[in-house]
Amino acid sequence: MTNNTSAASGAPVKLRSKKGHERRTNGAIYTVLTVMSIVWLVPFVFLVLQSFRSYKLEKGGMVDYLLPKHFSLDNYAFLFEGSNFFSWCGRALLAALACAVVTALLVHAAGKWLDGRDAAGRGARVGAIGGCLAAGFVVLMALAAALQGFSLAANLVRVACTLIAFLLLGWVIARVYLKQDSKLLRSIPGYVVEDKHEGAKKLIAMMAEFLVLAVLVQYVLKPMEMSQYVRWYVNTLTIALFTSVIQTAIVLSVSYALSRLRFKGRKLIMNTVLVLGLFPGFLTMITLYFLLKQMGLTQAGAVPGLILIYCASSGMGYYISKGFFDTIPKSLDESARIDGATRFQVFLKIIMPLAKPIVIYTILMAFMAPWGDYVFASYVAFGHQNGYNVAVGLYNWVNTNDFQNYFTRFCAGGVLVAVPITALFLALQKYYVEGVTGGAVKG
Repeated sequence: MTNNTSAASGAPVKLRSKKGHERRTNGAIYTVLTVMSIVWLVPFVFLVLQSFRSYKLEKGGMVDYLLPKHFSLDNYAFLFEGSNFFSWCGRALLAALACAVVTALLVHAAGKWLDGRDAAGRGARVGAIGGCLAAGFVVLMALAAALQGFSLAANLVRVACTLIAFLLLGWVIARVYLKQDSKLLRSIPGYVVEDKHEGAKKLIAMMAEFLVLAVLVQYVLKPMEMSQYVRWYVNTLTIALFTSVIQTAIVLSVSYALSRLRFKGRKLIMNTVLVLGLFPGFLTMITLYFLLKQMGLTQAGAVPGLILIYCASSGMGYYISKGFFDTIPKSLDESARIDGATRFQVFLKIIMPLAKPIVIYTILMAFMAPWGDYVFASYVAFGHQNGYNVAVGLYNWVNTNDFQNYFTRFCAGGVLVAVPITALFLALQKYYVEGVTGGAVKG
């Protein structure tokens, strides 16, 4: 007659607690995920520990113990033997720091001078910006020449071309920012942080930009002496950086066009790309190799050849980006178009600021693909060691050389390969998740 008593004994029935059930379920899920994480991390922990096992004091490849008997940096030192990597980069860092400080002081002085002149037009401000950038560039070149030991007089043409390109870039940036904000401080590269009290961030941003310029200038005028591993690492980094920039621009442009524009053949293009995407890319390896060989982009020219391969069909990966753009209201585009904005201005100034997660996701995916690629990289380089990336080079170490002696050095090289990807994911994981989930809402 009652729901809370047992028919046989008359004892009350104990009802199951919903919170207790959820707690047990969550505990089981967390336990399984923890075990999976440990299993997934064990090989990486083994790789890191073995990289500190001295190949001089402990002979042998894979061993039956986890902790090295002699902790040493011998394997990492071997990777940089014959290279002036650390001194070369340290000099570039010193030059960039000095240029950032000098340019920051010049910008501050020019900003104060122009803020008190309401009549100062755009031409005066652009001229001031150009003057600050030119002064910073002169300091950079003088320091680079003094620290790296090359003659400016013997490289006047290269120096002049680099200066023109740098000032042209500064002028373009100045024109872009002056249309939005007339303050000189926000028109200088590196000075785009909105909070005026965050001077340290502005200085760090400017130093980073001068560091990139210093590396480029020194690489042209005084190339780094590279070991075998450093050359492979530079090849991999060069391919990944160029691919991430070019591929991101192509993917986002194609995604925006297919999301916002309606034109004849749009559905046909999307369906055709979808069908072509079902076939793996390595089916075209032989054809691609002979095409690249005709253009001189194999073996010694493997780096630009691989960049071309990775970027050529990148527009086919528009699915997630298009899905993210579909979630942005089209009324924003229409309002901007009514105010006179062009399609490109809508894309650059309205859609891109709202699409930060998908932009970062696209950059990450474009960076990761060539970073760990082995199949195409080994095929295009085809035995030419200076054209290898890190994956191909490390594999050849343990495949063609003595496996027993090169195993620990292979582990050290693998650890250094994992550092950039790990750092990127730790810093950008929030945007990565937002980009994936946001792009999966609509197709």
